Amino acid sequence: MQPARIVAIGGGTGLSVVLRGLKKYVALRPHDGGAFPISDLAAIVTVTDDGGSSGRLRREYRILPPGDIRNCLVALSDDETLLGQLFQYRFHAGRGLRGHSFGNLFLTALSHVTGDFAKAVRVSGEVLAIRGRIYPSTIQIISLEALMQDGRVVKGETKIARTRGRIRQLRLVPRRVKPLPEIIEAIERATLILLGPGSLYTSVIPNLLVAGVADAIARSKATRIYIPNLMTQPGETDGMSVSAHVRAIYRHTKRRLLDWVIINEHPISPGVADRYRLKGAEPVRADLESLQKLGLRCAFDNLVEEHGVVRHDSARLAQLLIEEFVARRPPR
Repeated sequence: MQPARIVAIGGGTGLSVVLRGLKKYVALRPHDGGAFPISDLAAIVTVTDDGGSSGRLRREYRILPPGDIRNCLVALSDDETLLGQLFQYRFHAGRGLRGHSFGNLFLTALSHVTGDFAKAVRVSGEVLAIRGRIYPSTIQIISLEALMQDGRVVKGETKIARTRGRIRQLRLVPRRVKPLPEIIEAIERATLILLGPGSLYTSVIPNLLVAGVADAIARSKATRIYIPNLMTQPGETDGMSVSAHVRAIYRHTKRRLLDWVIINEHPISPGVADRYRLKGAEPVRADLESLQKLGLRCAFDNLVEEHGVVRHDSARLAQLLIEEFVARRPPR
């Protein structure tokens, strides 16, 4: 097969799940490309997190929030044992240290030593021997602002995720945000572009609001795939179907950016579904007729992994992507 150049866009836990599954298909060295399905894997990570350890470091040191990027670094690490565990280690005591992870502190210190957060991410990737490249969606300090259907304006990613009500419009603050040039180049060279899984309004869409990103995806000749979350998120995507997710992406970008949607066809177990229902969450409904009217094709598989919480099965998801969109390379 012709090796693929993949760009994965998102944030939070969802993006790291995708990367963890895909990394074993990535060539270790450029000249190994013909022996591996993926010749290049680039992750574009949202940088609007303002809660927890990332939010504290962002406010105190005026750096980009490192948490989502740390998770992606560990997910792409060739060896997730010792160094990966070290980067994920969270301090449970100590004044000033409590709640911080070692990886967040490492990225913060390295960004000050190098004077460049993007360089700190690149060097951290070398330390962890990652299979791929990771980029923050921008190196500017940005925040999220949501205009709700009832006219309220909610500021900050954490508050937006916790606020009940339907989001009418999501905005970046400041409005005009520049991307890293490497991001646009990666999108232009990609043969496969993945959006999600991840929080629709706080992980996926913020990346698409960075200037030039949606334009580059719209121009791309790559196959463009949306991977929706398995469950709705209370306060963010209550009652939204898969097609409603897609329409929200189109509304914010003013472009039809997608060709395919990945659909889970395996039901959530009753006990786990009941626990989610008590928190106001339910499985995201795959309304196939509406998706077809949007001109989208669907790929189906059993993608659920349950360990108290519902996540995508990273191995099965990666296998589906390789078999359906790399080995066969469907036309646009």
